Amino acid sequence: MSAPLLEIENLTVTFPTSRGPVDVVKGISFSLGRERLGIVGESGSGKSMTGRSILRLIRKPGRVAADRMTFDGIDLLSQSERQMRELRGARISMVMQDPKFSLNPVMTIGEQIGEALLTHKKLPRSELKARVLSMLEAVRINEPERVANLYPHEVSGGMGQRVMIAMMLIPEPDLLIADEPTSALDVSVQAQVLDIIDDLVTGKGMGLILISHDLNLVSRYCDRILVMNSGEIVETCKASDLNKATHPYTKGLLAAMPRMDEDRDELPVLDRSTWTTGAGT
Repeated sequence: MSAPLLEIENLTVTFPTSRGPVDVVKGISFSLGRERLGIVGESGSGKSMTGRSILRLIRKPGRVAADRMTFDGIDLLSQSERQMRELRGARISMVMQDPKFSLNPVMTIGEQIGEALLTHKKLPRSELKARVLSMLEAVRINEPERVANLYPHEVSGGMGQRVMIAMMLIPEPDLLIADEPTSALDVSVQAQVLDIIDDLVTGKGMGLILISHDLNLVSRYCDRILVMNSGEIVETCKASDLNKATHPYTKGLLAAMPRMDEDRDELPVLDRSTWTTGAGT
């Protein structure tokens, strides 16, 4: 059995408040191979903080601590900021929630995708252009040469998110962290974007962490699922076994989701008295 690509042991993320330090991630542990891992939970459960911690993107006054946080044998906690910049993008990439806030409005689409590659690898201009156009085709964008010359305000939300995926995957990283990559998109476009991510991740043999609040979506696209509540992992299961969940929180989330053949007069509300949690995060 090959060694895990990512190993996290006892990860804690803390922020100061007027009432004292608050742990928004509370001593969680998990590992990831070259597989698709889903992290699900409500807003404020610590999902995004977990993803950002891996890339060391939690800035002061936030504090990250862990007994172990290694990526492909590299101790992430001991890396300098310069060393982390070499890892970000080249080895670990992250797709954020909304492309409108992630793309540079004064650079063309082609320039931004090319910059993501040039940051880590020097290439002749002709080869760089070919790689950019090839990547745009890989994320199913028609007329890549025309789109490469557009600015972010000239593309739709769905196309902007595909551009972000192209930027994150053109350096060919080993791990992609997708933080609710379809939350700002129409339902009809969500499946297209996730299919693109899935095809590229599986085709290149990468690891994927898909962060979402949508249990059905994660169970469709992932191999394993971590369920988080109030900064803690309350359940871990195979995606195919999600309907066999045992923790009251997971069962409550599943019960609260409407079905296509819905016959209930009311959707149940989470009964938080059925499990014990700390303060919300």
